[in-house]
Amino acid sequence: MMHTAPLTSRADSYPRLVGDIGGTNARFAMILAPGQPMAAARTLACADYPGPAEAIAAYLADVRLPAPRWCAFGIANPVSGDQIRMTNHHWQFSITALRRTLGLNMLRVVNDFTALAMAIPALDAADLRQVGGGAAQAGATIGLVGPGTGLGISGLIPCQEGYTPLAGEGGHITLAAHNREESALIDWVGHTYGHVSAERLISGQGLENLYLAHAALARQTVAPQNAAWISEHALLGDDALCRRALDSLCAFLGTVAADLALILGARGGIYIGGGIVPKLGRYFDQSPFRARFEDKGRFRDYLGQIPTHIIQARHPALLGAARILARQAQEAAT
Repeated sequence: MMHTAPLTSRADSYPRLVGDIGGTNARFAMILAPGQPMAAARTLACADYPGPAEAIAAYLADVRLPAPRWCAFGIANPVSGDQIRMTNHHWQFSITALRRTLGLNMLRVVNDFTALAMAIPALDAADLRQVGGGAAQAGATIGLVGPGTGLGISGLIPCQEGYTPLAGEGGHITLAAHNREESALIDWVGHTYGHVSAERLISGQGLENLYLAHAALARQTVAPQNAAWISEHALLGDDALCRRALDSLCAFLGTVAADLALILGARGGIYIGGGIVPKLGRYFDQSPFRARFEDKGRFRDYLGQIPTHIIQARHPALLGAARILARQAQEAAT
């Protein structure tokens, strides 16, 4: 959603502030002038601030750069009006009021995975790692999915301008089981939450839920653990329960990624972002993810031709926000 003051010239759009606000961290950077790369990237803990205005003010005080005039940021939340109330964090705010508080000429607020999707066409080979086979068709639809604090889903649809990003809340689709064990896991989690969305099992909290669910099914008594601890011990290989929980997350992610590929006809590839998978390294390559991605019966061959890439670029959503502002300036000039 775009909120502007009276229109200015494009020269007045700099400096530009770009951001990526998730349920745990907020990341910001500045673009000081046309043709310059992003500078002064910082990561702030959302819990340290009562709202985005205070977080941005703290960022600007830290970097000591000229005040921004245009700003765009992605946020882990639906954006369908002026009022934002985050799903996985306590922040709530008015976009119009935030623009005025920050003294911005323009503020664009989009879903965080919409911003991340915008970055994909600008990524190079070093920013990506392919898992499994397949080759992308040039100019075809692209899918994007990624677990972090929540589960983000988006995509890119080809159009005259190159691509149009999707803005949706696919992380809250109902999660389907692939086998009896997964059905039992979903059933156990459902006793707590009722509706078991994909995000309930494919996210940081989802990993914690899977750990407890696997323990319950194995009739083991364990204390709740956070996602970082579970991931660490799964990667170390010293806790079988952690390994089962992480493998289940990867398998469920394969199911959802394949569903997304089929729904979108994503012959341009499926890209995996978020805060969890890029940290798993080669563990993810050996996980059940790719086998599950291709395991769709009559459409096994179709999915086998679609590549899956892990986004391992630093701050890709900030790049996407920058590209949103660049497109905004281009549209304003025509």
